Amino acid sequence: MTDFQLNSFLAGITDRVLPSEARPLVVQADELVPLPAAAVHNPSELAIAGRLPTFGFEIFHQVIPAGLSSDMQRHHHETVHYVISGRGHSEVEDETVEWTTGACIYTPPWTWHRHYNDDPAEPVVFLTIEGSRLVAALGLTRRQSAGLTTVAEAREAFPD
Repeated sequence: MTDFQLNSFLAGITDRVLPSEARPLVVQADELVPLPAAAVHNPSELAIAGRLPTFGFEIFHQVIPAGLSSDMQRHHHETVHYVISGRGHSEVEDETVEWTTGACIYTPPWTWHRHYNDDPAEPVVFLTIEGSRLVAALGLTRRQSAGLTTVAEAREAFPD
């Protein structure tokens, strides 16, 4: 651990702030990195825009095949799913909410949740934005998956 230096702290206070040099500014679709199916715990296909230099959030392209769902999970970060295409519903703790193309689905921190594709023929496509990088930087990362279960089964498997 380094000692606090007042001079260094004061040197960081300035009226002039330069633009960030963080790059790349764009990650193309073919540069998204697929997560291994065994690590996802559900039939969703997840690919991460991991090369983006974000420090507070992570962005994923998520596809839930026709008639299937994500796993029942919870995590310390909050998440927003933007529905690019498709229709379905989500269980968030004891609430069930329906959604269609263009909707934004909010998942609060540390809530059991699962997303369902209600279409028997077409996949659901999400842009998933989660605050996981900021939470990880604070040393608070935690994620649990109960698999393809109900909220009640997840609570039983992982009692608080």
